[in-house]
Amino acid sequence: MRRILLYSIAASMLLGAIQCDAQILHRKKKINKSTDASNNAQPDKLLYDRALEDIKHGRQEVGRLGMQTLINTYPDSEYLAKAKLAIADSYYKESGTANLTQAISAYKDFGVFFPFLPEAGYAQLQVAMAHYQQMEKPDRDRTHAIAAQDEFQMFLQKYPKDPLAPKAEQHLREVQEVIAEGDYRIANYYYIKGDKRAAAARLLTITQRYPLYSRSDNALWMLGNIFETTERKDIAGAYYGSIVRNYPLSKLVPNAKDKLTAFKVPIPQPDPKALAWMVAEQNTPHPRESLIRKPLGMFRTGPGNELRIAVRNGAPNLEPEADTISATDILTGGNHSTIGGGGSSGGSTTGIVATITPGETPATAPGASADPSMTPPGSTDAPPPVPDSASANSTPTDAEPAKAATNPDGTPVPAANKKESTSKKKKGLKKLIPF
Repeated sequence: MRRILLYSIAASMLLGAIQCDAQILHRKKKINKSTDASNNAQPDKLLYDRALEDIKHGRQEVGRLGMQTLINTYPDSEYLAKAKLAIADSYYKESGTANLTQAISAYKDFGVFFPFLPEAGYAQLQVAMAHYQQMEKPDRDRTHAIAAQDEFQMFLQKYPKDPLAPKAEQHLREVQEVIAEGDYRIANYYYIKGDKRAAAARLLTITQRYPLYSRSDNALWMLGNIFETTERKDIAGAYYGSIVRNYPLSKLVPNAKDKLTAFKVPIPQPDPKALAWMVAEQNTPHPRESLIRKPLGMFRTGPGNELRIAVRNGAPNLEPEADTISATDILTGGNHSTIGGGGSSGGSTTGIVATITPGETPATAPGASADPSMTPPGSTDAPPPVPDSASANSTPTDAEPAKAATNPDGTPVPAANKKESTSKKKKGLKKLIPF
């Protein structure tokens, strides 16, 4: 009896332990909330959450399929806009030419169908970023650079107070640095070759549209030198004076002052706003390329150094790009509105071709940045206008022979044999630059 009693007590204890373990395992078992009877979530939310988890964990195609199923099955769902945006983000996250093209289309669709949602600004910025990611080097195809500029400008015009606006402004400065660098390289090629007309066309575009460009002072110097070699010292002095006034910390200021002194033209005072802008720019740190990545720069397809040296201060040009200035326009007087004026606020103003007399400074043009202390160079002064037909067709009376073109560092530019066109299809139009 005693043995039987001990066996019964042991069995009871063993049964109790087994029941306790079973309860613990039941508590630790993960419950599928989607099939749990206590779950009151709507099916569209469950579908959205499941698809979003797939996208977050790298299952992009599965996630997009789930989002598209939500859109097709529940067209009135409150998660419809989020699903469309998630599809666009999924394509952008995968990157690549094909995926970024799909992302651009999806973001634009979101902006069309949901223009008043807070996420509309984000979608517009992502369109610009998709083009930004595909930009080529300055001397390559600039299709995506131009498209990125247009999209960033559209974002800043439509959503100027958006929290993402500072990011868009900086990217726009970088894009315009790339575009201006491409124009500068072309202008420098023609400048060294001796084709002054083609060089002046590109340089005028740079100085009018991109005053924040890192080599704008060099472009002004080259323009001044082009006019100096054609015995138009009045216009050359205006460009040299613009360096002193709008880029007071430039290395070319001493050379520009020497030119103005030789021309017997008054040396202008530095613009206080331009000086404050350049001081702020010098005190702003710029990213540096690591020693490991630098040798690999030649193998990259996109811009590299241009994005690092782009300015960090000043209001970028928000005006859409107008017709470019061609050599024919410069020679014949076409497209006066582009050649005649325009400030750093971008775009062309209603330009009137005027003559600059020696010692005269360019007219002041309206337009300033939001922060007066950070006004970029060129915002307070329009580019020097070009002469009218009366002064352009006049022959120089100065007995001094024409000087050879020089680089910004003072070295002479080698002369080159060039064939100039003698076409006179546009008779009666004004000749702006007497080459």
